[in-house]
This record gives sequence, C-alpha cells and structure tokens, in this order.
Amino acid sequence: QVQLVESGGGLVQAVGSLRLSCAASGTIFSIKVMCWYRQTPGKERELIAVISNSLTTTYEDSVKCRFTISRDNTKNTVYLQMNNLKPEDTAVYYCNVRASASALQDRRGVISNYWGQGTQVTVSS
Repeated sequence: QVQLVESGGGLVQAVGSLRLSCAASGTIFSIKVMCWYRQTPGKERELIAVISNSLTTTYEDSVKCRFTISRDNTKNTVYLQMNNLKPEDTAVYYCNVRASASALQDRRGVISNYWGQGTQVTVSS
C-alpha cells in the first residue's frame, strides 16, 4: 500500500506564494509520473501540472509561468511552487502518483494510481 501525505496549503493574499509538498511512502518500486490536480465545488478535478521520471514537465495554461512542479526522487516527494497567486486559484489541491509496487509489476507494466488527501489553498483578493 502507498500513502501520500500533502502539506503546505493555507490562506494567502493575491500575488503571494505558497509551496505544496506531497511525500509518498509504502510499497513503492518505481514512481513514474507525479501530478498535481485541483478541484473547486461543483467542478471536476482538473490536472494542472505533471512531471515525468525524466523530469519533463507540462502545465495547464492558466498556471503556466506562475507554478513550478518539481520532484525529489530520493525522498519520493513532489512539490508545487505557486507564485503570483490569484483568487481563481482557490481550490483543494491533490497530488497524484503513478507507480509500480515491485520489480515484477514494473516488468509487467502494472502501474497503480494513488491520491493524496487534498490540501486547501485559499487566495484572498
């Protein structure tokens, strides 16, 4: 089993910054992709940033040039640095990790999907 623990959310004024962290622990052989999603009430969860195991990153258009995703493979941790925050960034932020649990599963291409518990980010105007 894999556990993801998020931290770093909170209340911040517009144009301020926050840094989210998400640490994975448990039965992990190889983490492939690490992502951040966000969700507001009544809307679907939205993918906003992705980092592959080769450190390739992609971003949703509304966060490009403001948010930076990074990862520390020695700590199985993914980060989201959020700068120049806007009120419309207010949401619950979730990390997502896609990983194999063993060498055998990795060879077979069995990749499981894990979610963090979510952390609230509120940006005041």
